[in-house]
Amino acid sequence: MDNSLDVLIIGGGIGGLATALSLHDIGLKPRIFEQAKEFRPLGVGINLLPHSVRELSELGLLEELSATGVETDELRFYTQYGLEIQREPRGTKAGYNWPQFSIHRGELQMLLYNTVLERLGPDCIKTNHTAVDLSQNNNNVNVFFKNSTNGENLGKETADIVIAADGIHSTIRKKYYPDEGSPIYAGINLWRGTTWQKPFLSGQTMILAGTLKSGKMVIYPISQPNQDGQTLINWVAEIRTDTYKNNDWSRIGQLEDFAHHYTDWKFSWLNVPSMIQSAEQILEYPMVDRDPVDRWVFGRAALLGDSAHPMYSIGANGAGQAILDARTLAGLIKSHNNPIDALKAYEVDRLPVTAGVVHANRGDGPDYLLEIVAERAPEPVSDIHSVISQEEIERIGAKYRKITGYDRDTLNSRSSLVP
Repeated sequence: MDNSLDVLIIGGGIGGLATALSLHDIGLKPRIFEQAKEFRPLGVGINLLPHSVRELSELGLLEELSATGVETDELRFYTQYGLEIQREPRGTKAGYNWPQFSIHRGELQMLLYNTVLERLGPDCIKTNHTAVDLSQNNNNVNVFFKNSTNGENLGKETADIVIAADGIHSTIRKKYYPDEGSPIYAGINLWRGTTWQKPFLSGQTMILAGTLKSGKMVIYPISQPNQDGQTLINWVAEIRTDTYKNNDWSRIGQLEDFAHHYTDWKFSWLNVPSMIQSAEQILEYPMVDRDPVDRWVFGRAALLGDSAHPMYSIGANGAGQAILDARTLAGLIKSHNNPIDALKAYEVDRLPVTAGVVHANRGDGPDYLLEIVAERAPEPVSDIHSVISQEEIERIGAKYRKITGYDRDTLNSRSSLVP
């Protein structure tokens, strides 16, 4: 590896910031250009599985994650009638060497951002810069920027390699795939909310319940209890619909569009209608992704995270796979003398894996279990094993863990991505 390698990162989201920290970890000082005017803790909750927590732990962030998020200790699946389908331990309770965390996306981004500033210095990030194009030759690559606020031409920045972590609407991806069009709509809308209330079940439980036809819910805590003993609960209502709206994370959701699907969800462990009505905010977002492509690397430029493999927000793998991209890339840059060879090796390593996750999230993700049960038992049943065996339940979960790279034994035994 050439220690003078100049790396430019487009995008200061979770993928871009994790890439900066990973490259700093191997002795480089990359530069980040972010289109937002300022960094703010936006979004709602996400989950970090043990495979991505391992990478953040190797970057020295485990203590901060523990203080900020909630260590998820179990996942439970329920029918829309409140019948338990499956209960499984998570993280260290399941024998992983690393925990699973539920955390506010904005808090995670700010943790990464502040760590970047601390380790790389405040001059490593430029905000209000929107990438509009790039050009390259045998020696370097030029990225052209405009002012995000007023459109003013900001000229070009030159680097040895460029990592495009600029999201699902990536300008750089569009340059190489100009006819790709808009993200693909799944026919599912999400209403995402956060509610302060008393903890439920273990206080560290994640819930998947219902079905897309009648209304599905994902529910989990993302904060430590406050002085009143309440924790911030993140919930996601998912409903199949033909109404498509722009995929803007800041779109305000309306109760009348979805709350009626959950009127009867009053369980002994949680009153879902009350939780929805008490939300401090509700955002609406269509579930979208893109088809996997056969190339991420174009000379000295490479795609990463959502610009490379945008996927449905299922199975806690969106941010996690971006973090795995970042660490894999850093490890390969460290072990190759030629950075272009490292980019090619990164593509060979990560592209097929993430393509598998994209396809799995469309049909074989953890939601698949809920859909099978709903199909076999459209009316309430008293015994879940009258419609599905425990062996089949466990086989569905094991298949997804294998595809997404967090099979326990494989993860615990493999060597570090950054040797």
